Amino acid sequence: MKEFSDAAVSPPGHGTPAVAFGRHVIRMMAANTGGALGMYEAFVAPGDGPPLHLHHREDEFFRVLAGRFGFWWADDYVELTEGGCIALPRGVAHRFSNVGNAEGRLMVIVTPGGFESFFPIFELCKPETPEQIASVAKDFGLIFPPDDDRKVA
Repeated sequence: MKEFSDAAVSPPGHGTPAVAFGRHVIRMMAANTGGALGMYEAFVAPGDGPPLHLHHREDEFFRVLAGRFGFWWADDYVELTEGGCIALPRGVAHRFSNVGNAEGRLMVIVTPGGFESFFPIFELCKPETPEQIASVAKDFGLIFPPDDDRKVA
């Protein structure tokens, strides 16, 4: 991987689209930042969002670009609107949902980078069964806890 010694730039309208767990645009790849971070935008329909999950490898930072989102982690919950931010450490089970009435948009930064590649790989692999989905997720250090381990509503 190339050393992060020069600016990584993502002009407006650029990025790699990926449709997996919703619509995403990958704005910066770990390869462009020496592995320091990855960044993507998530476009989330009302009522949508990922199931409870946790990352073993990276911390996540979310900034609401449009809409209203609920974030659940551990025994906590917060709603954020445009301009609101939340940072979640690795190893903490969490989920989020668009709790508004229109499509919402999030900027997500993962540190270190690498997880942003999950969405294009998932789209390419097209896993269908829970076992196939878990297998692709495991390659990225992503775990979906079983129902009995879920502490988040």
